[in-house]
Amino acid sequence: MARWKALPAGLDPAVVEFVAELRRLKDASGLSLRDLATGTGYSSSSWERYLGGRLLPPREAVESMATMVAADTARLLARYERAGDAWRRDHLDDSGAGEKPEPEPERGQEEVASAAPGVLVVPVDPGEGPREGAAAVGKGVGSRPRNLLRQLATVGLSAAAGAVIAVLVMEPGHSASAVAVPRTTATAARPVPYTCHFVRKAGLWYAGNSATRTDHLQVDMWGPEVAELQCLLQHAGESPGGVDGNFGPLTESAVISAQKAFHLDVDGQVGPRTWAALRR
Repeated sequence: MARWKALPAGLDPAVVEFVAELRRLKDASGLSLRDLATGTGYSSSSWERYLGGRLLPPREAVESMATMVAADTARLLARYERAGDAWRRDHLDDSGAGEKPEPEPERGQEEVASAAPGVLVVPVDPGEGPREGAAAVGKGVGSRPRNLLRQLATVGLSAAAGAVIAVLVMEPGHSASAVAVPRTTATAARPVPYTCHFVRKAGLWYAGNSATRTDHLQVDMWGPEVAELQCLLQHAGESPGGVDGNFGPLTESAVISAQKAFHLDVDGQVGPRTWAALRR
């Protein structure tokens, strides 16, 4: 019998009960992760996440496992449905439903916030006070000319860097992999409304969110690259459950289904070969 690691803290009791049942069935059957991957079509790494409570498996994976271990499918699916309801509820909470109100501005920042629209505030060390761009000249900054020069230089460099990043994100063949990063906290990013505007360029499909063809994506990542992936999955006839820029279990299930359809290695993760298949 495997020595199971403790489940992540904060899981709903329904999810804990379901994952515990999956572990019990695996132990009783003597199947390895590789056996489950072979028998269900879902990778060993995916099953490691399912049995570790880090990701809820797709319904198809649960049904396949129940068949392999000769379990009571109806009973297992009933637990799965309860766990799925709890998982989706918690996931929506983490995605920004019921957002916390904006924190009050710290002392010394009220003038900057209300000075004028478009004022760029550059973070500084505590106690030094906020720095403002050129729009703040003449509003209490004139007595510090050295700091003003430094502030203007910082503003110019920041604007130039932002323009370069924007060009790389929009131009086909380039990628900005730093945009799609693992979500570490529930408030790491607010929900962004993404849409799909399909354009055919040089024989490839683009949905208007990202032009990447190489960025590696996997579960728990978020950003415009994930939204682009979700649009392309919909275009290929594989529903990710919506276009919200979050790589969750429904998106993983759609990726796996697409990889099977395109005869690619099935691992639920997106790399250059999966991008190429989806963009054709």
